[in-house]
Amino acid sequence: MTIHTFDFDLTMLHLNAKWAFTTRRVNRDDVTGLDPAVALGVAGDLVLCEITEINQHQKIQLASGRASTSYVGDKVVLCIGDRYAPDQFEGAARITANGADLLAGGGVVGTMEHAHDRMAEPTKLRPIGLLTDRAEEVINIARYGLPSVQIPDHVTVIGVFGASMNAGKTTAAVSLAHGLSRAGFSVAGVKATGTGAFSDFNAFEDAGVSAMDFTDAGMPTTYRMPMDRVEQGFETLVGTAAANGADIVVVEIADGVFQQETQEILAGSSICDRLDGILFATPDALGAVGGARVLADYGLQPFAMSGKLTQSPLAMMEAKRATGIPQLSRLDLCTPSAVMAVARDVLRVSKPHKAAEPLEIEQMTAA
Repeated sequence: MTIHTFDFDLTMLHLNAKWAFTTRRVNRDDVTGLDPAVALGVAGDLVLCEITEINQHQKIQLASGRASTSYVGDKVVLCIGDRYAPDQFEGAARITANGADLLAGGGVVGTMEHAHDRMAEPTKLRPIGLLTDRAEEVINIARYGLPSVQIPDHVTVIGVFGASMNAGKTTAAVSLAHGLSRAGFSVAGVKATGTGAFSDFNAFEDAGVSAMDFTDAGMPTTYRMPMDRVEQGFETLVGTAAANGADIVVVEIADGVFQQETQEILAGSSICDRLDGILFATPDALGAVGGARVLADYGLQPFAMSGKLTQSPLAMMEAKRATGIPQLSRLDLCTPSAVMAVARDVLRVSKPHKAAEPLEIEQMTAA
């Protein structure tokens, strides 16, 4: 199909436009034009927009890793995409020249379909044009995804699932990765599903663990992506982490067990087949019981539970009595002796490749 582009100021686009986190792998030198037919854009396509009204999201998470305060008139480069967030917006990968909604501060634009009652209206955007290359083809971030890599047999893969959005999954995943790293293993973190944002990515990095997410596999979000694409992304991300030296990869799965892609993963995907163990995050004891039963319906049992539940000693006792599953706080997960006591049986690597932190060696031996 021939695409009719129009001239624009490349200097403005490269120097003055704000490029969002979802675009971080893009080679900006590939951009040579704009296609005004924005309504033809699909998930992953890059689009230049102007901010026309600032509401819910008042900042853009930049590709450089910091948040930038937004102003009316700002030019921003975003990815068209769907979004699933029960505590925020559900939105579709659909825009028109008449306007669009900022669905996520990490750089996802589309049309808001449903919103939580506490949300303000989405920040409003005017799509200017789809970014095109020298061949006048619309640029999609899929072209910048990592090359396919298979997961080697020796690598341990631990999945972190949750009862819901904001159950404490990221804190649990990051703390688990940090604790295993302190125990002497080479650990990497992967966010396999969700909506592009730098908060989870940065959380792994802050914990001293290298990280990748689905944007590295060429997807701005995984909501409404075909499961085979999500599975391929998981394989590539974990395989790349292993190729970079990881012997354990902690994989966070976004949202709760009833979310569309999460259900498909648990129901028998290649992702679930490759997990060696599951850590489950929940906000309360009832979520722990319900989560354990849902996982049991799929023939799965977590080796431990964590999440916001563990901020309450009483809630932890309730959950432990009701499920019989160990409950680990953030501090427990960060402590090698505590985390090894529950995770040792799921590891494919019996001994760490590097020395554990000196103060923990005696505790690990005792455990």
